[in-house]
Amino acid sequence: MSKEKIPFGYRFSKLLLAPIFKFYYHPTIIGKEKIPKEGPIIVCANHKHLYDQCLSIIATKRYLRYMAKKEYFDGPFAWFFKWVGCIPVNRSIKDTNAKEKAIEHLKQGGAIGIFPEGTRNRTAQFLLPFKFGAVSMAQKTNAKLVPFAISGEYKFHSKNLIARFGEPFEVGDMSLEEANQKLEQVIGDLKRENERNK
Repeated sequence: MSKEKIPFGYRFSKLLLAPIFKFYYHPTIIGKEKIPKEGPIIVCANHKHLYDQCLSIIATKRYLRYMAKKEYFDGPFAWFFKWVGCIPVNRSIKDTNAKEKAIEHLKQGGAIGIFPEGTRNRTAQFLLPFKFGAVSMAQKTNAKLVPFAISGEYKFHSKNLIARFGEPFEVGDMSLEEANQKLEQVIGDLKRENERNK
């Protein structure tokens, strides 16, 4: 496979911001070697904070395009989200255009990031119910699902901010319901492991 073409905006932003993020939050990244270095992948995690995607971006050298709500593209920082290659998603409708863009990127051997919960979990629930977008795209493109779980607090020199990656897997012969259930179970197990090892 040819080397991934990483847009200048993504490379520049990562070069500038990743060291600041690491210094400020001191995250612990576990299992990043499990992220495939090539081929289509969908990186999936629980969602608790605006900066969650940063944990996976600093964990891999790959160009990881996140799907983000379209409201981010309507505000003063719209230029930044476009610059780094985020894919806008209209959550008020079934946004087939956003899904098609992500699928095209995967078919080219790219990497997509998505939060299956669909929104940040501000409730007392351990995980919100997973939506089917990630497993559906994985089935259509033979992409590997790369689960990871986030626990802890985003604060200066945090002592408990952890991102733990699990083993990638393919949908294969599983139904979408089975694959989604497995994804939710794996991320839940990774999150529980994080919390046991704070």
